[in-house]
Amino acid sequence: MLHSDQGSTYRADNYLSLFKRNNIQQSMSAKGDCYDNAVVESFFGTLKTALIYEQTYHSREQAKQSIFEYIEVFYNRVRRHSTLSYQSPENFE
Repeated sequence: MLHSDQGSTYRADNYLSLFKRNNIQQSMSAKGDCYDNAVVESFFGTLKTALIYEQTYHSREQAKQSIFEYIEVFYNRVRRHSTLSYQSPENFE
């Protein structure tokens, strides 16, 4: 599944045919609702700022491993989240 807004890029025939060829289901924001994807947008902003922009990846596998470690080791276990009373998700659970 891939989530996007309703921009023309995400509704173009070439883009939609890519979904069909790869068995990907499309999910779109509700028209005029800029907040329905706010949580994931915030997460990706944090991921890019804290990790991606600080790294140079030489392979897709290296990027996958780095992102996996960031999410599983740091983000879920160590990073404190204001929405969880400044606890990590692991401690909150």
